[in-house]
Amino acid sequence: MTLPDLKQLEAIVKTAAEEILLPGFGKYDYTYKSDGSIITPADEAMQLRLAQKLTEAWPQYAILGEEMGEAEQRKAMASPGGYWCIDPLDGTNNYATGMPFFAVSIALIIDRKQELGFILDPMRDEVFTAIKGEGAALNGERLKAAQNKTEIKRAVAEIDMKRLSNELAIRLVTEEPFSSQRNIGSSALDWCWLAASRYNVYLHGGQKLWDYAAGNLIVHEAGGQSIALDGEPVFRGRYEDRSALASLDGALFDYWKQWVGIK
Repeated sequence: MTLPDLKQLEAIVKTAAEEILLPGFGKYDYTYKSDGSIITPADEAMQLRLAQKLTEAWPQYAILGEEMGEAEQRKAMASPGGYWCIDPLDGTNNYATGMPFFAVSIALIIDRKQELGFILDPMRDEVFTAIKGEGAALNGERLKAAQNKTEIKRAVAEIDMKRLSNELAIRLVTEEPFSSQRNIGSSALDWCWLAASRYNVYLHGGQKLWDYAAGNLIVHEAGGQSIALDGEPVFRGRYEDRSALASLDGALFDYWKQWVGIK
């Protein structure tokens, strides 16, 4: 299987981000979607640009974008040739209010499998990539898991508290099984920063397909492991919300999974 060239993909996404995302950063120009989340003109403009350019470059793949309707998204998933799964602006709240933590996330899904993951952090000019079976990289430099380096009591955890059950959230606050906790507000960067060993364990109670399709592959190709809270893989090739628990360190992953209560 010949996959799209990562350098060509990078050029498309970086140009779009420079022309659309960066000029609108922190402009506070947003409205609310029906689910209560916010949307900016940049979300829609970025998706339109990426859909156009990706289709021009690789017409064999359908487009599934966050800002499409569900019927269109499901139609894209049924495409026999595969589809691009696009989050044109992950971390919209951060973007709109001037917090520099947002990203563009793109995955290529073929036969319900993650074949390619690409995430751009425009503020830090960082490009995280992965090809199934070929490893993950940050700006072209191979990412590799460092095993058995950190005890759980010294671990830094990236956790989205509000999407967890009340019981689990209370346990995390009262028992504090790790050293400290973060939440940067961008699922795409959550996955990437774990892959880059910027923290040690990860927990999120619910993400959309476009939130985890690329990042989950990047973590696995960097040598990490992940699982949903139901004990099944995070990515299953379906149109579904998924929870996620992950770590690059095998021993930490096993302990973290056991502590949370996944069998």
